[in-house]
Amino acid sequence: MDQYLIGSRASNLAKAQVREYLGPLRERFPAITFTHRVILEGGDKDRRSLLSDVSAASGGSAFSTEQEAALVRGDVDVVIHSLKDLPTANPEGLILLPPPRRGEVADALCGSTLSDLRKGARVGTGAPRRVAQLLAVRPDLEVVPIRGNVPPRLKKIETDGLDAVVLAVAGLRRLGLDDAIGEVLSLDQFPPSPGQGALGIQVRADNEPIQPILATVGDADTDAQVRAERAFLARLHGGCSVPVGAYAETLPGGRLRLFGQVTALDGARQIAADTLGTAAEPEQVGSALADELISRGAQDILDAIRGVAEVR
Repeated sequence: MDQYLIGSRASNLAKAQVREYLGPLRERFPAITFTHRVILEGGDKDRRSLLSDVSAASGGSAFSTEQEAALVRGDVDVVIHSLKDLPTANPEGLILLPPPRRGEVADALCGSTLSDLRKGARVGTGAPRRVAQLLAVRPDLEVVPIRGNVPPRLKKIETDGLDAVVLAVAGLRRLGLDDAIGEVLSLDQFPPSPGQGALGIQVRADNEPIQPILATVGDADTDAQVRAERAFLARLHGGCSVPVGAYAETLPGGRLRLFGQVTALDGARQIAADTLGTAAEPEQVGSALADELISRGAQDILDAIRGVAEVR
C-alpha cells in the first residue's frame, strides 16, 4: 500500500485545508494512505514580532520556510499552504501543482460594516495591504496591529476593545465562522493578496509518482488565475510587507481578467488598473498589468515603502 506524508502548519485553518484537499483524494484512491504531519513555522512560534522581522530571521517566509525545508529533506511528500503565504519563487527542487478550485477571494470586515464604523473606530489587522486599503477608504480609522490564528483574532473584538477586524472570507468559511462576517469587502476597493482563497500544493520536482495523483484534483481555472496574480506580484517584487492586491477571474472564451492595485502605506496614494488576456498565458497577463501600474507611478510607491523598511 502506498503512503504519503502531508505537511501543513498547526492552525485549525491549516488542518481544515488539509481535510478539504485530502477528502476527494481519499475517495479516488482508497488504496493510498495519506498521513498528516504538523510543522511549526516561525510565524507560529513568534506572535509578537513584525512578520517582516520573522521572515528575515528565518531566511525566507514566516509561514512557509520550515515546511519547505521539511519537504526538501524528504520528511514529508507534500505541503499544503495557504497560497497567499508563499513567496513567488520556489526553492530549488520544489514545484507548485495546480490547486483545487479556490474559495472566495475577498476579505471580510468582522464585527461591523464599513459604513457603520464610527469615526476613529479601531480596526484590527496585521497585513500592510489591509492597513493601506482601509486608510485609503477611511483615513479616520485607527488600525491596530494584530496577529495569530483566526479565532483569536476575532476574539480581540471583545478582549482588546476593537470595533472590527479584517479577515479572509475563505478562511472564515473553512472554519464554519460565516456568522462572524459583517460585510464582504468590495474587490475593487479591497483586492486581496495574490492567491488568496487558494491552496498552495507544493511537492519535490523529482517526486514523479505523486504528481499525477494530485493532478486529479487540480482546477485549470484556479491555476490560471493564481499564476497571473503571482506573476503580477513577482514583477512588482512584492511580498507580504507590500500593499499589493490582485484578483483574476476567468471569462468565456478562454479569457482572463486581472485587476491589480498598489497602495501607499498611509493610504494617501493608490494606483489600480485591470487588463484582459488569454488564460493560456497567465504569467504574461500578470507581468503586463504590473508594467501598466509601473508606468502609472506604482514604482514610486513601492520604492518609498522599501525605503521606510530599510530605515526601520
